[in-house]
Amino acid sequence: MSSRKLTRSIIVGVAAIAVAGGSYGIVSATSGSSPAAASSGPAGGPGSGGGGSNARSGPAAGGASGTVGSVSTSKFTMTTPAGQKVTVDEAASTTYQKQASPASASAVTTGEPVLVLGTVNNTTITAMQVIVQPAGGGSATSSAAKVIPFQRGAPTASKQVGQIPANWSQGSGTIISGTAANKATEAALAAYPGGIVDRVVKLSNGEYNVHYIGVNWPHHVFVNQDFKVLGAE
Repeated sequence: MSSRKLTRSIIVGVAAIAVAGGSYGIVSATSGSSPAAASSGPAGGPGSGGGGSNARSGPAAGGASGTVGSVSTSKFTMTTPAGQKVTVDEAASTTYQKQASPASASAVTTGEPVLVLGTVNNTTITAMQVIVQPAGGGSATSSAAKVIPFQRGAPTASKQVGQIPANWSQGSGTIISGTAANKATEAALAAYPGGIVDRVVKLSNGEYNVHYIGVNWPHHVFVNQDFKVLGAE
């Protein structure tokens, strides 16, 4: 299995390294759209943030959690708890962890639950870090029940849970990358597994808006400066 690491594309590796640079790297603020936006509709596709400074125009830091489906030399597929299919591209710079210990690419096997952090482009993630998680997590199953999977033609759910920042409005904030984005993504996915995080936005009060696609709810998960989930809508 070590040949998987040797054959990964240097070009893809550069893309993954770019994500890792700087805890608060700024991503382009021009609004745009993508096939994921079309497939998920108002459930949080790129550009649904109201056209403000956090409107996504290209790949951004994020991630997803799910169960590994198929594994090949430089990529694998997984399915989130809400049924969203995700392709994970591995790079020479991708790091691996199994629970709390460093691991290699061989730790990623069919049926394993994983958390993937990296550069998200619709339903494809260029992995910066892959964490193989403990199997049979009851809390994840319970949390997944809160998430409303995407169904074509179904109305988008509109509800608020917990605490929403007082002055927050769609389109506010600045897209970030790096350590803060990874921690906010991990916190949001632990509380609400099932969607794909396609961007993390730092708000003016220092908190984070973690943006989901691929589900009908939640669209936004709010995380405080200590990376604790405050609420969702």
